[in-house]
Amino acid sequence: MDFRIADTFTDSLARLTVDEQKAVKTTAFDLQMNPAQPGMQLHKLEKGKDPNFWSVRVGQDIRLIVHRTASSLMLCYVDHHDAAYRWAERRKIDRHPTTGAAQLVEVRETVREIVVPRYVEAAPEPLSAKRLFDELPEWVLLTYGVPQEWIADVRSATDESLLDIADHLPREAAEALLDLAVGLKPPAPPPFPIQSDAFEHPDAQRRFRVVRDVEELERALDAPWEKWIVFLHPAQRALVERHYSGPVRVFGSAGTGKTIVALHRADYLARSEPDSRVLLTTFSEPLARSLRSRLRLLLGNEPRTGERLEVQSIGSIGRRLFAAQLGPASIASPEEVRVVLAEAVRESGSTKFGLHFLWTEWANVVDAWQLSTWEEYRDVKRLGRRIRLSEGQRAGLWPIFDRTRALLQSRGLMSEAEMFTRLAERLTVSTKPVFDYAIIDEAQDLSVAEMRFIRSLGAARPHALFFAGDLGQRIFQQPFSWKELGVDVRGRATRLRINYRTSHQIRRQADRLLAFELSDVDGITEDRRATISAFNGVTPDIEILDSVQAESERVTAWIKERLSEGVQPHEIALFVRSPEELSRGQAVAEKTSASFVTLDERLDTQHGRISLMMMHLAKGLEFRVVVAMACDEDVIPLQSRLETAADESELEDVYQTERHLLYVACTRARDRLLVTGVAPGSEFLHDLKSAGSEVHNR
Repeated sequence: MDFRIADTFTDSLARLTVDEQKAVKTTAFDLQMNPAQPGMQLHKLEKGKDPNFWSVRVGQDIRLIVHRTASSLMLCYVDHHDAAYRWAERRKIDRHPTTGAAQLVEVRETVREIVVPRYVEAAPEPLSAKRLFDELPEWVLLTYGVPQEWIADVRSATDESLLDIADHLPREAAEALLDLAVGLKPPAPPPFPIQSDAFEHPDAQRRFRVVRDVEELERALDAPWEKWIVFLHPAQRALVERHYSGPVRVFGSAGTGKTIVALHRADYLARSEPDSRVLLTTFSEPLARSLRSRLRLLLGNEPRTGERLEVQSIGSIGRRLFAAQLGPASIASPEEVRVVLAEAVRESGSTKFGLHFLWTEWANVVDAWQLSTWEEYRDVKRLGRRIRLSEGQRAGLWPIFDRTRALLQSRGLMSEAEMFTRLAERLTVSTKPVFDYAIIDEAQDLSVAEMRFIRSLGAARPHALFFAGDLGQRIFQQPFSWKELGVDVRGRATRLRINYRTSHQIRRQADRLLAFELSDVDGITEDRRATISAFNGVTPDIEILDSVQAESERVTAWIKERLSEGVQPHEIALFVRSPEELSRGQAVAEKTSASFVTLDERLDTQHGRISLMMMHLAKGLEFRVVVAMACDEDVIPLQSRLETAADESELEDVYQTERHLLYVACTRARDRLLVTGVAPGSEFLHDLKSAGSEVHNR
């Protein structure tokens, strides 16, 4: 007998309390071990449209809805008694007559009306009352997976009602309609033999999954938020399993599953090539820890695969390989390099350029590109540096930079960029590659030297490198040409468009912080307008308060309201811009009466505790509820960064990375988002507001 779980079950399980979840898991394990055991209290639903729905008693009031046939049993939903029964009575599992995919269909006649929810009092957006799909033939809608009984509703959909109608449809139908609504042509559904098992259809596999043993079920139930472990979109699976002719880049806005694809790609390569060694890396140690924990869930009880799949931050793996290949290295910290640079300036005499400009010129040009001669510095393209330097000015600066290099060498120190460059040179000529494949997450924050190192790992195989990233989340590194460094992904750059993590309302509002189109130095453009969210939600709250005290009281009350709705403390994040604002966040967290933890580079999120952290630590995380507070006028963009900008280019880069920081923080939210500041508030809060809505002043 096949034992399946549906994505609706993992969603509903995550909404229960911890004790309720434990009871449900015990019942699920018992069902898998022996679905027909006599002690199990199964009750056939009499009012449902699907005769195969049964209720299983979990506790006094919790009921598990299962779909039971002679050859299969599927966990479909869990909730309190009345809510679980209502859910089952409104649904049926059916094979779509055109696509052949198994679908969980909401029975249309039970939905009395489609109501568009209004969560905030705001002026309505100017929406068209024109029917979006009135001219589409019925057979076209069926081709995209729209259930027969929902054709009339889809035909009558307008801009205002589309999102709510989409919430009632199978995922592939909703995605196709959202594509059509923004002027895109959905990809043609793959051919599928009508006589084949409906649950084997690619669209069915992203919502129903066969669970083969207790360990696999345990992994799915222990991490219901990590649905990607069990369910993978067909487009994502194609990227994971494709054979490529060169380096690959997968990009997309926050929440579109780039990390999901990177993890599955690493797992796929390790499994499909038993003798290969695979590196999964990212730019920071906290992100590497997150990838390791997620990969453990994905690998489960297959440690031999894990032995060949290494997860390290790029700095950690670089230092380890340098020690193995070239011996120990003493890496100078940025603070140490600043001291040496200042010493070189004093030795050289006066210069009309300030120390901060010299530091940024060193960090972003000389050291980044590892320029060792005057000729190299004279001829280098100073990308992103708008203050033009004549050849004479460069000639005047070069002795300072040359002396800085000499002072570092005399003290046995090297920069991290030098370490990566020297390591890349060694690995490029090595006869045996250290890794057969390298998968890089958050690739937009790679430095020039790090990219050279990554390129050296792929020297033996043209298809060894797989990058995942988002230009809209670049917050650490200046842009540069990947192509110039031998990493040409043109023709092999694929955009992910479906946002699974963030509701439509939150994604749409956060996107206002960024341009519609972002382009890299090599001319690859990301069009963010084509991104769609997989689910509907609540409009974010954006508020400017009169004082720090008023903000504290408002945020405390808002978090308490979410807790009263059943949100668990560990599903809540509280973000601030910099260390100076942490005390404001701590004051709020203490007043909520919930436990909290203040995260840094070494600490991870903890079960049962609200996470308080600075925005730059938000990457790779997700929460049901997010608060970004203390977004004051001089906090974001950070005034101290603006004041030290050396030129117009750096000033623009400061503004962009500050926007990206707030964007990253906002897009960690799945269901609810609150952004606050003290009057007059950050200019970004006014950019965040949606058309027709206002930033609320209190």
